[in-house]
Amino acid sequence: MTLFGLQWALPIVLLLLPLALLPWFTHNQDKTVAWSHFVPADPISNVIGLSLKTLASLVVASLIFTLAGPYVPEKKVDRVGKGAEVVILVDRSRSMDDPFSTRGKALAVNRTVGKGDSKRRIATKYLLEFVDKRADNRFGFVLFSDKALDLLPLTYNKESVVATINASALGKGLSETNIAKAMIKAAEMYSKEDYHGSRTVLLVSDGGQEFDEEDKQRIAELYKVENLRLYWIYMRSTTGLSIEEESDDDSWKNTPEKKLHKFFKELGIPYRVFEIESVKSFSEAIDTIDEQQDQTLIVEEIIPRENKTGPFFWLAIITMLILVLAQFYTAWGVRKAHD
Repeated sequence: MTLFGLQWALPIVLLLLPLALLPWFTHNQDKTVAWSHFVPADPISNVIGLSLKTLASLVVASLIFTLAGPYVPEKKVDRVGKGAEVVILVDRSRSMDDPFSTRGKALAVNRTVGKGDSKRRIATKYLLEFVDKRADNRFGFVLFSDKALDLLPLTYNKESVVATINASALGKGLSETNIAKAMIKAAEMYSKEDYHGSRTVLLVSDGGQEFDEEDKQRIAELYKVENLRLYWIYMRSTTGLSIEEESDDDSWKNTPEKKLHKFFKELGIPYRVFEIESVKSFSEAIDTIDEQQDQTLIVEEIIPRENKTGPFFWLAIITMLILVLAQFYTAWGVRKAHD
């Protein structure tokens, strides 16, 4: 129910509002004077009497409004901010449990599940820092191995994003990787949303994949239609040529990472790859993305429900105080007249 532009938690209480008229039906305690012509007219007293009755009605009405629980409901408003909408894709394959150091590749047989030097732990750390720096960003999160799970739809709730990233680092990875499904899932997240500003897909993976023609066509179509920008944080697992370097070695040309990089470049959308070989290079990549994704963004802000009982309650208290003072003044005046 809406009244005075407010919603009411207990609108049935408003049925008691006629009680505010009670002060106007009180018994007149003034004595009847037989020779009323001898009593002079006193318009000031009449005005004061009407004012006191009005104040008494205001007290009753204010208390009833307070009991009815007025509030302004939760609402969404748009404001202009700086940042981007970012869907984070995190590889949860078994290789992400390997140590994040080419020098420690020999240790890969001993998975570092739950330890701070694994690639997924390092990725989690810097993704959390990235989220913390982006005050106006809206984030989504997709975790993938052989399947892609959209763990978190696009949201402004930073606590939910942080909890999801932390949860994604738990447990052991699976043996297979399906980047294509994750790429499609990220684009479909955006297709369900209104356009607010820069749209980014951030892929964090330590390997590549060769897509079939159907997946290539689907990804190319979605990423152009949704006007997406793609970043790939490639956590290299072995030493060797850079993914950007060309070589006559067919074995290098045909690696999944090289083919994936080539496909991304041919998508016709803004794309950049960051080859990560150390913690420092990961940090620098995150900083670069943070600097680039600082564009005008329409931010949807949720204004929580606001309780409005306070003004009515204090109006009743102040009005009652005035009535009490009036009664004290009347009693003081009567006593002084008798004296």
